Amino acid sequence: MQLGDPHLDDELGRRGFNAGTGVPLYRHLYFQVLMAIALGVAIGFLFPDVGMALKPLGDGFVKLVKMIVAPVIFLTVVTGIAGLQELGGLGRLATKTLGYFFVVSTFALIVGLVVANLAQPGAGMNIDPASLDANSVSQFARDAHDRTIVGFLTEIIPTTLLSSQVDGNILQALLVAILVGISASVVGERAAPVMRLLQSASSIVYQLVHMLMRAAPVGALGAIGFTIGKYGISALVNLAGLVALFYVTSALFILLVLGAIARLSGFSVLKLIAYLQQEIVLVLGTASSEAALPSLMEKLERAGCRRSIVGVVIPLGYSFNLDGTNIYMTLAALFVAQACNVDLTLGQQLLLLGVAMISSKGAAGVTGAGFVTLAATLSIVPGIPVTGLALILGVDRFMSECRSVTNFIGNAVATIVLARWEGGLDAARLKSALAGGPLLPAGASPDLEPAQIEPVTRMAVTQ
Repeated sequence: MQLGDPHLDDELGRRGFNAGTGVPLYRHLYFQVLMAIALGVAIGFLFPDVGMALKPLGDGFVKLVKMIVAPVIFLTVVTGIAGLQELGGLGRLATKTLGYFFVVSTFALIVGLVVANLAQPGAGMNIDPASLDANSVSQFARDAHDRTIVGFLTEIIPTTLLSSQVDGNILQALLVAILVGISASVVGERAAPVMRLLQSASSIVYQLVHMLMRAAPVGALGAIGFTIGKYGISALVNLAGLVALFYVTSALFILLVLGAIARLSGFSVLKLIAYLQQEIVLVLGTASSEAALPSLMEKLERAGCRRSIVGVVIPLGYSFNLDGTNIYMTLAALFVAQACNVDLTLGQQLLLLGVAMISSKGAAGVTGAGFVTLAATLSIVPGIPVTGLALILGVDRFMSECRSVTNFIGNAVATIVLARWEGGLDAARLKSALAGGPLLPAGASPDLEPAQIEPVTRMAVTQ
């Protein structure tokens, strides 16, 4: 990113460098979203009917953001790959990325399994599966039955070259973008005019992302108002132990597991969380990590991750690196088994682990996907009644926020780690970004004195 880049100008302006003072708190998007969440909770609790009527606001915002996801992926990946010096690095990156996802996802599943065995959240409930309302989960069971590995793989291939942009399928958009990027790289100089056009289009699309993000408070208000209005605080209280256990487990996974991975890679996960606080609050409010995908890709690129790496790792991660969903699946599955007095042997628990590893792949970062994936897992593992899902249906929506946030942070960490492995990370820009300072141009020293930084920021703002 060069001085005078509109993305850098916008970031500097938001940080208050043009005025020499900080931006007032009420103007920060994350603060506005937090206030909207609080208002949504109050409306849903005091006026449930009004809260449920706010649902179109949340759905509409998520649809607005999903509308722009495919173009962001396409432009980021094509321009990134076209700029690669050697295409062999793309295959190496994909292999390392999927390997990393497999290891970390497996660890997340194991964490959920171990915590459920130690805490025994469902013990003593003595639920008779026959007494549960099977109709309440029948649709999820049917959706789970329709999910197959072969079907998932064939769905990655779009019907036409343009349909990936129309349908909004993340992996389809990624596949087409990779193929186009490789073609542009092979064509070479003759593709230069098209690449310049796509670079210009990227500026327009990211500006559109910034515009759409201003509606985030409205979306969060609608989403959380509907959740509280429909399910009520009472549903949360009844199974508060399970919900609290899941939140604590996810927090420990982020701080200890992802924190250790980040520390070994030379950065702090807490500083990364602070850097992405606006996006995390948005994910929390909408319960959809996809709502913050475009902004995440842009911020990681600003923080020094090479564009081609961001463009490959993030879209793959949204389908294959779902740490929060994996923790939820094994923890919730054992909760159902314990509540229904089903004693699972070690072999059955290992089978659950293996099935969950397979069924979790392709569960996109959108609301409800984790519950469908859990239904798919229970329908295969013998002994655990699928009808037991009715026990957690009322609180699943309260856990989806935590799933989405954990997935989101996990993918942010993965991108920086893989960028470092591939030599595609500007350590100076990452250090500056995570420290809350100005976003430095590539190759700049992170140890510049304030007198040296000030002219840089002034020049960027006045371009």
